[in-house]
Amino acid sequence: MAAMKIVLATLHSRYIHASLALPCLAAVCSGAHGIETVIREFTVNEPQTRVLRSLAAEQADLVAFSCYIWNVEAVSRLASDLKKVRPDTVIVAGGPEVSFVAEEFLGMNPAFDCVIRGEGEKTWLELVLALQGDGSLPGFPEPMPAGVTYRSGKTVFSTPEREPISGMDELPSPFAMGLVDTAKPLVYYETSRGCPFSCAFCLSSMEKEVRSFSLDRIRADLTLLMESRVSTVKLVDRTFNYDAERADEIWDFIIARNNTSRFHFEIAADLLTESNLRTLGRAPAGMFRFEIGVQATGRETLARVGRKSDTERIFANVKRLLEETGVTVHMDLVAGLPGEGFAGFLGSLGRLFQARPHHIQVEPLKVLKGSPMVEIALQEGYVYSESPPYTILSTPHLSFVESARIEDISRLLDLYYNSGRFNHSLTVAGRHRSLSAFFNDMAGFLEKSRGIVPASLKGLFELIWSFALVHPDAMDIDEFRDALRYDFCLVERPSSGSLPSFFNDLQKNAPRKIPKETLDSVLERIEKPPGCRVRTFAEKFLKDYSVVPPGQGPADLIITYVAVPGKGLTVKVFNPVTQAFQSNTPLTT
Repeated sequence: MAAMKIVLATLHSRYIHASLALPCLAAVCSGAHGIETVIREFTVNEPQTRVLRSLAAEQADLVAFSCYIWNVEAVSRLASDLKKVRPDTVIVAGGPEVSFVAEEFLGMNPAFDCVIRGEGEKTWLELVLALQGDGSLPGFPEPMPAGVTYRSGKTVFSTPEREPISGMDELPSPFAMGLVDTAKPLVYYETSRGCPFSCAFCLSSMEKEVRSFSLDRIRADLTLLMESRVSTVKLVDRTFNYDAERADEIWDFIIARNNTSRFHFEIAADLLTESNLRTLGRAPAGMFRFEIGVQATGRETLARVGRKSDTERIFANVKRLLEETGVTVHMDLVAGLPGEGFAGFLGSLGRLFQARPHHIQVEPLKVLKGSPMVEIALQEGYVYSESPPYTILSTPHLSFVESARIEDISRLLDLYYNSGRFNHSLTVAGRHRSLSAFFNDMAGFLEKSRGIVPASLKGLFELIWSFALVHPDAMDIDEFRDALRYDFCLVERPSSGSLPSFFNDLQKNAPRKIPKETLDSVLERIEKPPGCRVRTFAEKFLKDYSVVPPGQGPADLIITYVAVPGKGLTVKVFNPVTQAFQSNTPLTT
Protein backbone atom coordinates (compact mmCIF):
# COMPACT_ATOMS: atom_id res chain seq x y z
CA MET A 1 0.00 0.00 0.00
CA ALA A 2 1.34 3.45 -0.96
CA ALA A 3 2.28 5.82 1.84
CA MET A 4 -0.23 8.47 2.81
CA LYS A 5 1.25 11.88 1.88
CA ILE A 6 0.46 14.65 4.37
CA VAL A 7 1.33 18.34 4.05
CA LEU A 8 1.16 20.56 7.15
CA ALA A 9 1.01 24.19 6.03
CA THR A 10 0.61 27.70 7.36
CA LEU A 11 0.97 31.32 6.31
CA HIS A 12 3.06 33.38 8.73
CA SER A 13 2.71 37.13 9.10
CA ARG A 14 6.46 37.50 8.54
CA TYR A 15 9.23 35.36 7.10
CA ILE A 16 11.27 35.41 10.31
CA HIS A 17 8.76 33.24 12.22
CA ALA A 18 9.12 29.47 12.64
CA SER A 19 5.97 27.42 13.26
CA LEU A 20 5.49 25.55 16.53
CA ALA A 21 2.05 24.01 15.91
CA LEU A 22 2.96 22.18 12.71
CA PRO A 23 6.11 20.48 14.07
CA CYS A 24 4.08 19.36 17.12
CA LEU A 25 1.57 17.66 14.79
CA ALA A 26 4.35 16.11 12.71
CA ALA A 27 6.04 14.80 15.86
CA VAL A 28 3.04 12.77 17.03
CA CYS A 29 2.85 11.04 13.63
CA SER A 30 6.56 10.33 13.39
CA GLY A 31 6.29 6.73 14.60
CA ALA A 32 3.39 5.75 12.38
CA HIS A 33 4.27 3.48 9.43
CA GLY A 34 3.13 4.32 5.93
CA ILE A 35 2.78 8.05 6.59
CA GLU A 36 4.94 10.71 4.94
CA THR A 37 4.64 14.15 6.50
CA VAL A 38 6.18 17.38 5.20
CA ILE A 39 5.94 20.88 6.67
CA ARG A 40 5.54 23.84 4.33
CA GLU A 41 5.69 27.37 5.74
CA PHE A 42 4.86 30.48 3.71
CA THR A 43 3.88 34.09 4.47
CA VAL A 44 0.69 36.05 3.82
CA ASN A 45 2.75 38.41 1.62
CA GLU A 46 3.74 35.77 -0.93
CA PRO A 47 1.77 35.60 -4.21
CA GLN A 48 -1.08 33.13 -3.73
CA THR A 49 -0.46 31.50 -7.11
CA ARG A 50 3.11 30.67 -6.07
CA VAL A 51 1.95 29.09 -2.80
CA LEU A 52 -0.82 27.22 -4.61
CA ARG A 53 1.61 25.78 -7.14
CA SER A 54 3.95 24.67 -4.38
CA LEU A 55 1.17 22.88 -2.46
CA ALA A 56 -0.38 21.29 -5.55
CA ALA A 57 3.04 19.98 -6.59
CA GLU A 58 3.20 17.94 -3.36
CA GLN A 59 0.35 15.74 -4.66
CA ALA A 60 -0.72 15.17 -1.08
CA ASP A 61 -3.59 13.03 0.13
CA LEU A 62 -4.16 15.31 3.07
CA VAL A 63 -3.34 19.03 3.56
CA ALA A 64 -3.83 20.64 6.97
CA PHE A 65 -3.67 24.40 7.58
CA SER A 66 -2.90 26.13 10.87
CA CYS A 67 -5.31 29.10 11.07
CA TYR A 68 -4.86 32.31 13.03
CA ILE A 69 -6.45 35.73 13.06
CA TRP A 70 -3.82 37.12 10.67
CA ASN A 71 -4.01 34.38 8.03
CA VAL A 72 -7.49 32.80 8.04
CA GLU A 73 -8.81 34.83 5.12
CA ALA A 74 -5.75 34.13 2.96
CA VAL A 75 -5.79 30.45 3.96
CA SER A 76 -9.49 30.18 3.02
CA ARG A 77 -8.83 31.61 -0.44
CA LEU A 78 -5.84 29.32 -0.90
CA ALA A 79 -7.80 26.22 0.18
CA SER A 80 -10.58 27.10 -2.23
CA ASP A 81 -8.18 27.15 -5.18
CA LEU A 82 -6.34 24.05 -3.98
CA LYS A 83 -9.60 22.09 -3.88
CA LYS A 84 -10.29 23.05 -7.47
CA VAL A 85 -6.94 21.78 -8.75
CA ARG A 86 -6.72 18.82 -6.32
CA PRO A 87 -10.38 17.80 -5.72
CA ASP A 88 -9.46 14.46 -4.11
CA THR A 89 -7.16 16.02 -1.51
CA VAL A 90 -8.71 16.20 1.96
CA ILE A 91 -8.26 19.69 3.42
CA VAL A 92 -8.26 20.18 7.19
CA ALA A 93 -8.19 23.36 9.29
CA GLY A 94 -7.09 23.81 12.89
CA GLY A 95 -5.98 26.57 15.22
CA PRO A 96 -7.61 29.22 17.41
CA GLU A 97 -9.34 31.05 14.56
CA VAL A 98 -11.49 28.04 13.61
CA SER A 99 -11.74 25.97 16.79
CA PHE A 100 -14.62 27.84 18.40
CA VAL A 101 -16.73 28.32 15.26
CA ALA A 102 -16.02 25.06 13.46
CA GLU A 103 -19.51 24.39 12.09
CA GLU A 104 -19.91 27.99 10.96
CA PHE A 105 -16.46 27.90 9.34
CA LEU A 106 -17.22 24.74 7.36
CA GLY A 107 -20.56 26.19 6.30
CA MET A 108 -18.85 29.26 4.88
CA ASN A 109 -15.82 27.46 3.39
CA PRO A 110 -16.86 24.41 1.32
CA ALA A 111 -13.24 23.68 0.33
CA PHE A 112 -12.51 22.43 3.85
CA ASP A 113 -13.56 18.92 4.77
CA CYS A 114 -12.76 18.94 8.46
CA VAL A 115 -11.86 21.16 11.45
CA ILE A 116 -9.81 19.98 14.43
CA ARG A 117 -11.00 21.83 17.51
CA GLY A 118 -8.73 22.88 20.35
CA GLU A 119 -5.59 21.03 21.37
CA GLY A 120 -4.70 19.13 18.24
CA GLU A 121 -1.99 16.51 18.72
CA LYS A 122 -4.00 13.48 19.89
CA THR A 123 -6.97 14.33 17.67
CA TRP A 124 -4.70 14.68 14.65
CA LEU A 125 -2.94 11.37 15.26
CA GLU A 126 -6.21 9.50 15.72
CA LEU A 127 -7.68 11.08 12.59
CA VAL A 128 -4.64 10.22 10.47
CA LEU A 129 -4.50 6.63 11.73
CA ALA A 130 -8.23 6.19 11.15
CA LEU A 131 -7.94 7.48 7.58
CA GLN A 132 -4.94 5.27 6.95
CA GLY A 133 -6.52 2.14 8.40
CA ASP A 134 -9.97 2.70 6.88
CA GLY A 135 -8.59 3.70 3.49
CA SER A 136 -11.59 5.99 3.05
CA LEU A 137 -9.82 9.00 1.57
CA PRO A 138 -11.18 11.32 0.27
CA GLY A 139 -14.07 10.50 2.64
CA PHE A 140 -14.05 9.97 6.40
CA PRO A 141 -14.27 6.80 8.51
CA GLU A 142 -16.86 6.24 11.21
CA PRO A 143 -16.73 6.85 14.08
CA MET A 144 -14.60 10.02 13.97
CA PRO A 145 -12.25 10.95 16.86
CA ALA A 146 -13.29 13.37 19.60
CA GLY A 147 -12.59 17.04 18.91
CA VAL A 148 -13.47 16.95 15.19
CA THR A 149 -16.07 18.78 13.11
CA TYR A 150 -16.44 17.35 9.62
CA ARG A 151 -18.52 17.39 6.49
CA SER A 152 -20.35 14.28 5.33
CA GLY A 153 -22.30 14.93 2.16
CA LYS A 154 -24.21 18.14 2.71
CA THR A 155 -24.31 17.79 6.49
CA VAL A 156 -21.78 18.99 9.08
CA PHE A 157 -21.25 16.88 12.20
CA SER A 158 -19.29 17.51 15.41
CA THR A 159 -17.91 14.84 17.71
CA PRO A 160 -17.69 15.43 21.50
CA GLU A 161 -15.02 17.71 22.94
CA ARG A 162 -11.67 16.16 23.76
CA GLU A 163 -10.31 16.37 27.29
CA PRO A 164 -7.05 18.36 27.60
CA ILE A 165 -3.85 16.34 27.65
CA SER A 166 -2.96 15.88 31.32
CA GLY A 167 0.59 14.55 31.02
CA MET A 168 2.29 17.04 28.71
CA ASP A 169 5.45 14.94 28.44
CA GLU A 170 3.38 12.33 26.58
CA LEU A 171 3.85 14.61 23.57
CA PRO A 172 7.15 14.07 21.75
CA SER A 173 9.44 17.10 21.45
CA PRO A 174 9.55 18.50 17.91
CA PHE A 175 12.87 20.15 18.84
CA ALA A 176 14.51 16.86 19.80
CA MET A 177 13.25 15.40 16.51
CA GLY A 178 14.71 18.24 14.44
CA LEU A 179 11.32 19.28 13.07
CA VAL A 180 11.49 23.00 13.96
CA ASP A 181 13.31 25.39 11.64
CA THR A 182 15.75 26.81 14.22
CA ALA A 183 17.56 28.73 11.48
CA LYS A 184 14.71 31.27 11.51
CA PRO A 185 15.39 34.47 13.49
CA LEU A 186 12.35 33.91 15.73
CA VAL A 187 11.39 30.49 17.08
CA TYR A 188 8.28 29.88 19.19
CA TYR A 189 8.45 27.66 22.25
CA GLU A 190 6.05 26.64 25.02
CA THR A 191 6.69 25.34 28.51
CA SER A 192 3.01 25.29 29.54
CA ARG A 193 -0.53 25.53 28.23
CA GLY A 194 -3.48 27.31 29.77
CA CYS A 195 -3.75 30.47 31.87
CA PRO A 196 -4.58 31.10 35.53
CA PHE A 197 -6.66 34.18 34.58
CA SER A 198 -10.12 34.40 32.98
CA CYS A 199 -10.05 37.63 30.97
CA ALA A 200 -13.18 37.94 28.82
CA PHE A 201 -11.33 39.38 25.81
CA CYS A 202 -8.82 36.50 25.57
CA LEU A 203 -9.31 32.98 24.20
CA SER A 204 -7.03 31.64 26.92
CA SER A 205 -9.91 32.28 29.33
CA MET A 206 -11.58 29.21 27.83
CA GLU A 207 -8.94 26.92 29.35
CA LYS A 208 -8.84 27.25 33.12
CA GLU A 209 -6.14 24.78 34.09
CA VAL A 210 -2.41 25.41 33.56
CA ARG A 211 -0.45 22.31 32.48
CA SER A 212 3.33 22.31 32.32
CA PHE A 213 5.94 20.15 30.67
CA SER A 214 8.41 18.69 33.16
CA LEU A 215 11.51 20.68 34.00
CA ASP A 216 13.68 17.91 32.52
CA ARG A 217 11.84 18.22 29.20
CA ILE A 218 12.06 22.01 29.30
CA ARG A 219 15.79 21.98 30.06
CA ALA A 220 16.44 19.56 27.19
CA ASP A 221 14.50 21.69 24.70
CA LEU A 222 16.08 24.94 25.86
CA THR A 223 19.53 23.40 25.57
CA LEU A 224 18.83 22.49 21.93
CA LEU A 225 17.59 26.02 21.21
CA MET A 226 20.58 27.68 22.84
CA GLU A 227 23.05 25.32 21.15
CA SER A 228 21.35 26.15 17.83
CA ARG A 229 22.07 29.83 18.60
CA VAL A 230 18.51 30.87 17.83
CA SER A 231 18.38 34.66 17.71
CA THR A 232 15.06 35.08 19.57
CA VAL A 233 13.06 32.43 21.43
CA LYS A 234 9.50 33.65 22.01
CA LEU A 235 7.67 31.68 24.67
CA VAL A 236 3.95 31.46 23.96
CA ASP A 237 2.99 30.61 27.56
CA ARG A 238 0.09 32.88 28.44
CA THR A 239 1.44 33.62 31.94
CA PHE A 240 4.95 32.22 32.17
CA ASN A 241 5.47 33.02 35.86
CA TYR A 242 2.19 31.56 37.15
CA ASP A 243 4.46 29.41 39.37
CA ALA A 244 7.21 31.67 40.74
CA GLU A 245 9.53 28.85 41.82
CA ARG A 246 9.25 27.13 38.44
CA ALA A 247 9.96 30.44 36.66
CA ASP A 248 13.07 30.93 38.80
CA GLU A 249 14.42 27.50 37.89
CA ILE A 250 13.95 28.09 34.16
CA TRP A 251 15.38 31.61 34.21
CA ASP A 252 18.34 30.43 36.26
CA PHE A 253 18.97 27.59 33.79
CA ILE A 254 18.98 29.99 30.83
CA ILE A 255 21.21 32.56 32.55
CA ALA A 256 23.81 29.90 33.37
CA ARG A 257 24.01 28.47 29.84
CA ASN A 258 22.93 31.03 27.29
CA ASN A 259 25.45 32.87 25.14
CA THR A 260 23.70 34.46 22.19
CA SER A 261 19.92 33.94 22.30
CA ARG A 262 17.31 36.39 23.53
CA PHE A 263 14.12 35.22 25.25
CA HIS A 264 10.68 36.81 25.19
CA PHE A 265 8.23 35.96 28.00
CA GLU A 266 4.67 37.04 28.68
CA ILE A 267 4.42 37.52 32.44
CA ALA A 268 2.14 38.84 35.16
CA ALA A 269 4.29 41.47 36.86
CA ASP A 270 2.24 41.41 40.07
CA LEU A 271 3.21 37.74 40.57
CA LEU A 272 6.95 38.47 40.64
CA THR A 273 8.59 37.56 43.96
CA GLU A 274 11.73 38.80 45.68
CA SER A 275 13.46 35.61 44.56
CA ASN A 276 12.37 36.25 40.96
CA LEU A 277 13.79 39.76 41.03
CA ARG A 278 17.10 38.55 42.45
CA THR A 279 17.36 35.90 39.73
CA LEU A 280 16.51 38.40 37.00
CA GLY A 281 19.11 40.78 38.39
CA ARG A 282 21.75 38.25 37.33
CA ALA A 283 20.60 38.15 33.70
CA PRO A 284 22.78 40.10 31.22
CA ALA A 285 21.10 43.22 29.85
CA GLY A 286 18.91 42.48 26.86
CA MET A 287 18.81 38.69 27.31
CA PHE A 288 15.20 38.74 28.58
CA ARG A 289 12.24 40.71 27.26
CA PHE A 290 9.04 40.75 29.33
CA GLU A 291 5.63 41.48 27.84
CA ILE A 292 3.39 42.72 30.63
CA GLY A 293 -0.31 43.08 29.97
CA VAL A 294 -1.78 45.92 32.00
CA GLN A 295 -4.74 46.24 29.58
CA ALA A 296 -6.41 49.00 31.64
CA THR A 297 -5.96 50.67 35.01
CA GLY A 298 -9.60 51.29 35.96
CA ARG A 299 -10.73 48.85 38.66
CA GLU A 300 -14.31 48.68 37.42
CA THR A 301 -13.21 47.98 33.85
CA LEU A 302 -10.83 45.21 34.93
CA ALA A 303 -13.52 43.66 37.13
CA ARG A 304 -16.05 43.61 34.29
CA VAL A 305 -13.75 41.53 32.09
CA GLY A 306 -12.64 39.23 34.91
CA ARG A 307 -9.10 40.59 34.96
CA LYS A 308 -7.77 39.80 38.44
CA SER A 309 -4.54 41.70 38.94
CA ASP A 310 -2.97 44.08 41.43
CA THR A 311 -2.34 47.19 39.35
CA GLU A 312 -0.28 49.00 41.96
CA ARG A 313 1.94 45.96 42.47
CA ILE A 314 2.38 45.69 38.68
CA PHE A 315 3.77 49.21 38.50
CA ALA A 316 5.90 48.77 41.61
CA ASN A 317 7.50 45.63 40.16
CA VAL A 318 7.98 47.23 36.75
CA LYS A 319 9.88 50.02 38.50
CA ARG A 320 12.12 47.44 40.14
CA LEU A 321 12.65 45.54 36.88
CA LEU A 322 13.82 48.75 35.23
CA GLU A 323 16.03 49.82 38.13
CA GLU A 324 17.45 46.48 39.34
CA THR A 325 17.63 44.28 36.22
CA GLY A 326 18.61 44.39 32.57
CA VAL A 327 15.23 43.04 31.43
CA THR A 328 13.63 44.85 28.49
CA VAL A 329 10.10 45.79 29.56
CA HIS A 330 7.18 45.86 27.12
CA MET A 331 3.77 46.94 28.48
CA ASP A 332 0.37 46.47 26.81
CA LEU A 333 -2.95 48.29 26.87
CA VAL A 334 -6.24 47.15 25.32
CA ALA A 335 -8.43 50.11 24.38
CA GLY A 336 -12.20 49.83 24.40
CA LEU A 337 -12.80 47.48 27.33
CA PRO A 338 -16.21 47.75 29.05
CA GLY A 339 -16.70 50.98 30.96
CA GLU A 340 -13.55 52.68 29.68
CA GLY A 341 -14.01 55.82 27.60
CA PHE A 342 -11.42 57.93 25.83
CA ALA A 343 -10.46 59.86 28.97
CA GLY A 344 -10.03 56.58 30.83
CA PHE A 345 -7.81 55.26 28.06
CA LEU A 346 -5.61 58.37 28.21
CA GLY A 347 -5.40 57.94 31.98
CA SER A 348 -4.23 54.34 31.58
CA LEU A 349 -1.71 55.40 28.94
CA GLY A 350 -0.45 58.12 31.26
CA ARG A 351 0.26 55.55 33.98
CA LEU A 352 2.36 53.55 31.49
CA PHE A 353 4.32 56.65 30.48
CA GLN A 354 5.05 57.32 34.14
CA ALA A 355 6.49 53.80 34.42
CA ARG A 356 8.81 54.51 31.44
CA PRO A 357 8.99 50.98 29.99
CA HIS A 358 11.10 50.39 26.90
CA HIS A 359 8.07 49.66 24.74
CA ILE A 360 4.35 50.53 24.98
CA GLN A 361 1.84 48.68 22.84
CA VAL A 362 -1.73 49.91 22.42
CA GLU A 363 -4.23 47.66 20.69
CA PRO A 364 -7.92 48.41 20.14
CA LEU A 365 -10.08 45.63 21.57
CA LYS A 366 -10.68 42.66 19.27
CA VAL A 367 -13.90 40.74 19.81
CA LEU A 368 -12.48 37.27 19.19
CA LYS A 369 -14.80 34.47 18.16
CA GLY A 370 -15.30 32.05 21.02
CA SER A 371 -14.29 34.53 23.73
CA PRO A 372 -16.71 35.70 26.47
CA MET A 373 -16.31 39.20 25.02
CA VAL A 374 -18.68 38.21 22.20
CA GLU A 375 -21.58 37.98 24.67
CA ILE A 376 -20.59 41.23 26.41
CA ALA A 377 -20.41 43.00 23.04
CA LEU A 378 -23.87 41.72 22.14
CA GLN A 379 -25.39 42.79 25.44
CA GLU A 380 -23.82 46.25 25.49
CA GLY A 381 -24.12 47.17 21.83
CA TYR A 382 -20.49 47.05 20.73
CA VAL A 383 -19.92 47.66 17.04
CA TYR A 384 -16.97 45.76 15.58
CA SER A 385 -15.66 44.52 12.26
CA GLU A 386 -17.05 41.18 11.08
CA SER A 387 -13.73 40.42 9.38
CA PRO A 388 -10.46 39.48 11.09
CA PRO A 389 -9.06 40.86 13.31
CA TYR A 390 -12.60 41.84 14.55
CA THR A 391 -11.49 45.26 15.81
CA ILE A 392 -14.02 47.42 17.64
CA LEU A 393 -15.45 50.36 15.71
CA SER A 394 -17.35 51.89 18.62
CA THR A 395 -18.62 51.03 22.10
CA PRO A 396 -21.15 52.63 24.47
CA HIS A 397 -18.19 54.53 25.94
CA LEU A 398 -16.00 55.10 22.87
CA SER A 399 -17.08 56.70 19.59
CA PHE A 400 -15.80 55.63 16.19
CA VAL A 401 -13.82 58.89 15.95
CA GLU A 402 -12.20 58.21 19.33
CA SER A 403 -11.42 54.62 18.36
CA ALA A 404 -9.72 55.87 15.19
CA ARG A 405 -7.78 58.42 17.28
CA ILE A 406 -6.49 55.58 19.49
CA GLU A 407 -5.22 53.73 16.41
CA ASP A 408 -3.31 56.87 15.37
CA ILE A 409 -1.85 57.20 18.87
CA SER A 410 -0.74 53.56 18.67
CA ARG A 411 0.99 54.21 15.35
CA LEU A 412 2.76 57.29 16.70
CA LEU A 413 3.89 55.37 19.79
CA ASP A 414 5.61 52.82 17.55
CA LEU A 415 7.28 55.49 15.44
CA TYR A 416 8.39 57.82 18.23
CA TYR A 417 8.36 56.21 21.68
CA ASN A 418 9.08 52.58 20.88
CA SER A 419 11.72 53.30 18.26
CA GLY A 420 14.01 54.78 20.94
CA ARG A 421 15.06 57.48 18.47
CA PHE A 422 13.36 60.40 20.23
CA ASN A 423 14.24 59.75 23.87
CA HIS A 424 15.71 63.17 24.67
CA SER A 425 13.05 65.21 22.87
CA LEU A 426 10.18 63.21 24.43
CA THR A 427 11.79 63.63 27.86
CA VAL A 428 11.72 67.39 27.34
CA ALA A 429 8.12 67.28 26.12
CA GLY A 430 7.10 65.17 29.12
CA ARG A 431 8.46 67.71 31.58
CA HIS A 432 5.94 70.29 30.43
CA ARG A 433 2.84 68.15 29.95
CA SER A 434 1.75 64.52 30.11
CA LEU A 435 2.98 62.42 27.21
CA SER A 436 -0.51 60.97 26.82
CA ALA A 437 -1.78 64.50 26.08
CA PHE A 438 1.25 65.09 23.81
CA PHE A 439 0.54 62.00 21.69
CA ASN A 440 -3.21 62.69 21.67
CA ASP A 441 -2.62 66.20 20.31
CA MET A 442 -0.07 64.88 17.82
CA ALA A 443 -2.61 62.33 16.60
CA GLY A 444 -5.05 65.21 16.09
CA PHE A 445 -2.36 67.09 14.17
CA LEU A 446 -1.84 63.98 12.03
CA GLU A 447 -5.58 63.78 11.28
CA LYS A 448 -5.48 67.31 9.88
CA SER A 449 -2.69 66.27 7.52
CA ARG A 450 -4.93 63.37 6.38
CA GLY A 451 -2.95 60.82 8.36
CA ILE A 452 0.06 60.89 6.07
CA VAL A 453 3.19 59.70 7.92
CA PRO A 454 6.55 60.31 6.22
CA ALA A 455 8.43 57.23 5.09
CA SER A 456 11.90 58.65 5.74
CA LEU A 457 13.60 59.04 9.10
CA LYS A 458 14.25 62.71 8.41
CA GLY A 459 10.57 63.10 7.57
CA LEU A 460 9.56 61.71 10.98
CA PHE A 461 11.76 64.29 12.69
CA GLU A 462 10.28 67.06 10.55
CA LEU A 463 6.75 65.89 11.41
CA ILE A 464 7.24 66.09 15.17
CA TRP A 465 8.95 69.48 14.76
CA SER A 466 6.03 70.76 12.67
CA PHE A 467 3.68 69.61 15.41
CA ALA A 468 5.79 71.35 18.08
CA LEU A 469 5.67 74.63 16.15
CA VAL A 470 1.87 74.72 16.24
CA HIS A 471 1.86 73.86 19.98
CA PRO A 472 4.64 76.14 21.30
CA ASP A 473 2.70 76.80 24.52
CA ALA A 474 2.91 73.10 25.43
CA MET A 475 6.69 73.06 25.91
CA ASP A 476 9.89 75.10 25.93
CA ILE A 477 10.29 75.21 22.16
CA ASP A 478 14.00 76.07 22.22
CA GLU A 479 14.78 73.25 24.65
CA PHE A 480 12.69 70.83 22.59
CA ARG A 481 14.46 71.82 19.37
CA ASP A 482 17.85 71.36 21.05
CA ALA A 483 16.95 67.85 22.25
CA LEU A 484 15.47 67.03 18.85
CA ARG A 485 18.73 68.05 17.14
CA TYR A 486 20.67 65.76 19.45
CA ASP A 487 18.28 62.86 18.84
CA PHE A 488 18.66 63.34 15.09
CA CYS A 489 22.45 63.33 15.37
CA LEU A 490 22.30 59.94 17.13
CA VAL A 491 20.52 58.24 14.21
CA GLU A 492 21.71 60.04 11.11
CA ARG A 493 24.63 62.29 10.25
CA PRO A 494 23.28 65.74 9.39
CA SER A 495 24.26 66.76 5.88
CA SER A 496 25.25 70.39 5.46
CA GLY A 497 23.47 70.45 2.13
CA SER A 498 20.08 69.35 3.49
CA LEU A 499 19.92 70.00 7.22
CA PRO A 500 16.52 69.49 8.87
CA SER A 501 14.57 72.68 9.49
CA PHE A 502 15.05 72.51 13.28
CA PHE A 503 18.82 73.07 13.01
CA ASN A 504 19.68 76.70 13.63
CA ASP A 505 20.45 79.22 10.86
CA LEU A 506 24.10 79.54 11.90
CA GLN A 507 24.63 75.82 11.37
CA LYS A 508 22.83 75.99 8.03
CA ASN A 509 25.08 78.72 6.72
CA ALA A 510 28.38 77.75 8.31
CA PRO A 511 28.85 74.20 9.62
CA ARG A 512 30.89 74.12 12.82
CA LYS A 513 34.60 73.53 12.22
CA ILE A 514 36.52 71.00 14.27
CA PRO A 515 40.16 71.83 15.09
CA LYS A 516 42.34 69.30 13.27
CA GLU A 517 44.25 68.28 16.38
CA THR A 518 40.96 67.64 18.23
CA LEU A 519 39.55 65.64 15.36
CA ASP A 520 42.73 63.56 15.03
CA SER A 521 42.61 62.82 18.76
CA VAL A 522 38.99 61.70 18.55
CA LEU A 523 39.55 59.48 15.51
CA GLU A 524 42.53 57.79 17.14
CA ARG A 525 40.35 56.67 20.05
CA ILE A 526 37.54 54.97 18.14
CA GLU A 527 37.56 51.46 16.79
CA LYS A 528 37.66 51.34 12.99
CA PRO A 529 36.85 47.85 11.65
CA PRO A 530 38.20 46.90 8.19
CA GLY A 531 36.11 48.28 5.36
CA CYS A 532 34.34 50.83 7.55
CA ARG A 533 33.50 54.43 6.69
CA VAL A 534 34.11 57.02 9.40
CA ARG A 535 32.49 60.47 9.42
CA THR A 536 32.10 63.19 12.03
CA PHE A 537 29.76 66.05 12.86
CA ALA A 538 30.16 68.84 15.42
CA GLU A 539 27.38 70.87 17.02
CA LYS A 540 26.79 73.16 20.01
CA PHE A 541 23.94 72.13 22.30
CA LEU A 542 22.25 73.87 25.22
CA LYS A 543 23.09 70.87 27.41
CA ASP A 544 25.59 68.05 27.48
CA TYR A 545 23.30 65.23 26.42
CA SER A 546 26.19 62.78 26.31
CA VAL A 547 25.74 62.13 30.04
CA VAL A 548 22.71 60.99 32.06
CA PRO A 549 21.09 63.12 33.27
CA PRO A 550 22.15 65.82 30.78
CA GLY A 551 24.84 68.12 32.15
CA GLN A 552 24.58 71.87 32.24
CA GLY A 553 25.71 73.48 29.01
CA PRO A 554 26.28 74.85 26.58
CA ALA A 555 28.34 71.96 25.22
CA ASP A 556 30.29 71.53 21.99
CA LEU A 557 29.97 67.86 21.08
CA ILE A 558 31.60 65.81 18.35
CA ILE A 559 29.57 62.90 16.99
CA THR A 560 31.37 60.11 15.15
CA TYR A 561 29.66 57.71 12.74
CA VAL A 562 31.28 54.36 11.93
CA ALA A 563 29.47 52.47 9.17
CA VAL A 564 30.40 48.85 8.52
CA PRO A 565 28.81 47.14 5.48
CA GLY A 566 26.24 44.60 6.65
CA LYS A 567 26.60 45.55 10.32
CA GLY A 568 24.90 48.94 10.45
CA LEU A 569 25.98 52.19 12.04
CA THR A 570 27.68 52.81 15.39
CA VAL A 571 27.42 56.32 16.81
CA LYS A 572 29.65 57.75 19.55
CA VAL A 573 29.53 61.18 21.14
CA PHE A 574 32.70 62.91 22.33
CA ASN A 575 32.91 65.87 24.71
CA PRO A 576 36.24 67.70 24.17
CA VAL A 577 36.01 69.32 27.62
CA THR A 578 35.60 66.11 29.63
CA GLN A 579 37.53 64.05 27.06
CA ALA A 580 34.79 61.39 27.44
CA PHE A 581 32.98 59.23 24.91
CA GLN A 582 29.37 58.13 25.22
CA SER A 583 28.56 55.09 23.10
CA ASN A 584 25.09 54.67 21.67
CA THR A 585 23.35 51.47 20.64
CA PRO A 586 24.38 50.36 17.13
CA LEU A 587 21.66 51.12 14.62
CA THR A 588 20.53 49.01 11.70
CA THR A 589 20.55 51.06 8.54
